Amino acid sequence: MISLNINDQNYNIDADPEMPLLWAIRDLVGLTGTKFGCGVAQCGACVVHLNGEAVRSCVTKVSRAQNQKILTIEGLSKNNDHPLQLAWNEADVPQCGYCHSGQIMSAAVLLREKPDPTDEDIDQAMSGNICRYGTYPRIRKAIHMAAEITRKGGMAK
Repeated sequence: MISLNINDQNYNIDADPEMPLLWAIRDLVGLTGTKFGCGVAQCGACVVHLNGEAVRSCVTKVSRAQNQKILTIEGLSKNNDHPLQLAWNEADVPQCGYCHSGQIMSAAVLLREKPDPTDEDIDQAMSGNICRYGTYPRIRKAIHMAAEITRKGGMAK
């Protein structure tokens, strides 16, 4: 049995220690907000936080995550009111929406580390997240909006 703490809930799962964390989250725990994109850590659709660090769950072994703090898109906020989620909607970012949980999770780490990021900071932090519809200008706009919401006292985690 492997013990995982996901979104502040404990799960004991019967899994091969080599299993990618993505599949433990999706298939064994049932949280499907984290998406499978490429399987080789290139697209960013599968980003979750492991002890506050953005990691690609498709290549992170479940054994590495054991007894660590895992945060998925479902745990980012209780009511989908994290500043990034609010800004994503306001800026009309999603097209198909498939990559956006990973985009938001990457952006959350950026805003925690740099509360007032420049365009260059955003471009660098988000360079590992691919959007097949090219919504990059709206993603950048939404990250700036989320930073502003946070500065004005909006909800942040």
